[in-house]
Amino acid sequence: MAKIIISCAVTGAIHTPSMSEHLPITPQEIAEQSIAAAEAGAAILHLHARDPHDGRPTPDPKVFMQFLPVIKQSTDAVINITTGGGLGMTLDERLAAPLQASPEMCSLNMGSMNFNIAPSAARVQKWKHDWEKPYLENTTNYIFRNTFQDIEQVVERLGKGHGTRFEFECYDVGHLYNLAHMLDRKVVEPPLFTQTIFGILGGIGAEPRNLMFMKETADRLFGKDYVWSVLAAGRNQMPFTTMAGMLGGNVRVGLEDSLWLGKGVQAKNNAEQVAKIRRILEELSLEIATPEEARAMLNLKGGDRVKF
Repeated sequence: MAKIIISCAVTGAIHTPSMSEHLPITPQEIAEQSIAAAEAGAAILHLHARDPHDGRPTPDPKVFMQFLPVIKQSTDAVINITTGGGLGMTLDERLAAPLQASPEMCSLNMGSMNFNIAPSAARVQKWKHDWEKPYLENTTNYIFRNTFQDIEQVVERLGKGHGTRFEFECYDVGHLYNLAHMLDRKVVEPPLFTQTIFGILGGIGAEPRNLMFMKETADRLFGKDYVWSVLAAGRNQMPFTTMAGMLGGNVRVGLEDSLWLGKGVQAKNNAEQVAKIRRILEELSLEIATPEEARAMLNLKGGDRVKF
């Protein structure tokens, strides 16, 4: 079995400040938690930006550039910038920071989907900011857009324009077929870093049989042309990443995907989640990949060729 890549999604655009006091908001907090996650064993850091005043997701390259160089100077981890951005952002807004930063890797959702995170609003008793509750509740009528044309634009502008490679985010089995379509047409090139995602309302559910089905489908569609990884939302994070590791897959944790460390216990930072999944995997006699090993597995261009 190959060594396991641990990715850490540090802040995301799903959770809001009122949901956890530990969610990193400011550039300094994002940098500090990213560096700590890398020190705990994360080879890849998946990053969004937030308005430092109220925690709202922002696509502003100026905000990204307040933490990207700090992280790069302090760790050798692969920096992976979102192209999903936050709710309601246009494609141009979502690409603004990656096009300026020219990172080794970016996330890329493999299709449009209903993306409903409204149920989480019911669990918040007191809101810190006026934007949070409507942001969550309005997702009952929200479609995350990534058409075939959008996907090809991202690959053309970032992949071919900057040598950036992708974390292909697949929220349902149809997204795997979308990726296979792109591979058949040579829009994308192997190795495909394929992140199968479970437990988001609008995507495939977090059931073990679904994990097996997604893996079997990806095996059939991509054969040796892909590198498999798993993330699961909320309380399903640790059980699903553990299953993935046992099956030879890579894993993603982080406060973007879950605010929890265990039942009823919120994670105080991203490094706690990274340390926990690393401990579990190493107890199973599995080895953890270094950033350089991850670069080799995913055919990345190297940290010396980014623009931050």
